[in-house]
Amino acid sequence: MNILVLCVGKLKEAYFRDAAAEYVKRLSRYHKLSVLEVPDLPEPKGAGAAEEDRVIMREGESLLRAIRPDDYVIALCVDAPQLQSEELAKRLLTLEEKAKRAVFVIGGSLGLSPEVLRRADARMSMSKMTFPHQLARVMLLEQIYRGAKINSGERYHK
Repeated sequence: MNILVLCVGKLKEAYFRDAAAEYVKRLSRYHKLSVLEVPDLPEPKGAGAAEEDRVIMREGESLLRAIRPDDYVIALCVDAPQLQSEELAKRLLTLEEKAKRAVFVIGGSLGLSPEVLRRADARMSMSKMTFPHQLARVMLLEQIYRGAKINSGERYHK
């Protein structure tokens, strides 16, 4: 299956880049996975709600340009349902059968635009806690890897 992890912003710290690269490498055995970063826009100091909305909308436009009409899109949102690893593994199996490409979308520090959320076929939360989007990317890649291992019947420590 083709999987795209679509993110706002780059991984700035080497330890996040190294961890993400390791999971991408491990996943190459199971899926064709790619990561695409769109620019994160700076939040103007003292920005009000209107300016923050403009940043979210512009980042959303960049994300939507990378999404194809036949993609199955899963938006990562803190207020969305949380899945156990086994549930994500089942979802990945289902997507292998019906989707050309699964796209997991991670927003920037201000979140995802309403347009991106409307385009999403599903929403998923990693936790009720809020994580930096750089860490969320590594956690998502690890969970996709864990799901691939579960689906292939391989042991993956708990």
